[in-house]
Amino acid sequence: MSSQHIAIVGGSSGIGLATAKHLLAEGEQVTITGRSAGRLDAATSALGSKARAVCMDAAEATALPEIFAAIGPFDHLVLALGSRKGFGPFAAMSLTEMRESFEEKVYTHFAAAQAALPFLRKGGSITFVSAVSAHAAAPGTAGIGAANAAVAAFVPILAVELKPLRVNGVSPGVIDTPWWDFMSVDQKQAVFAEYGAKSPVGRVGSPEDVAQAITFLIRNDFMTGHVLLCDGGLRWVG
Repeated sequence: MSSQHIAIVGGSSGIGLATAKHLLAEGEQVTITGRSAGRLDAATSALGSKARAVCMDAAEATALPEIFAAIGPFDHLVLALGSRKGFGPFAAMSLTEMRESFEEKVYTHFAAAQAALPFLRKGGSITFVSAVSAHAAAPGTAGIGAANAAVAAFVPILAVELKPLRVNGVSPGVIDTPWWDFMSVDQKQAVFAEYGAKSPVGRVGSPEDVAQAITFLIRNDFMTGHVLLCDGGLRWVG
């Protein structure tokens, strides 16, 4: 199999970084992007000389076409952009928080995918990263769940509209990534223990678990229009 070029937006940490490591180990060419030059430097040190890093803030939509032009042609696009906004009781959720949730999660995925289109191989793919909150019914997640559901909704629509480009998504469950670093170590361990006990597989996920799911969607050219839940069965038990 000849080497392919994958661009990973949000590839400087967490799921995006794990996906970059996985693909590089399989001989692919990888370009990662991120907002923080410091995180990108740390990521490229971890990934080695074969990885390329480009500074990109997906919230700056007007700059994206020029950045993708600098990256050059590529075969696959992975969008691993997250947001912590939108948690809390529905009755108390501010509209400002709700708006910020969509700006950080939905608009960035939309803008980056749109700007990347001219540089994507027509027979390639886009993989969106949503979250299990788009599919579950957990109290206190109306805001973040709606934002993730909007990202998941792109998948079947764009799979038809952009064919033969394949479009898929992954919805991770509770994954041990820097997304949780707003908590203390003790708080995080307690939360992970609680979710691990609930999950049918008996643990929370690792970034590598999701990286394998993303790689499968990139590799399998019969997969399109599908959102793959990678949550250890958590959606069934809350």
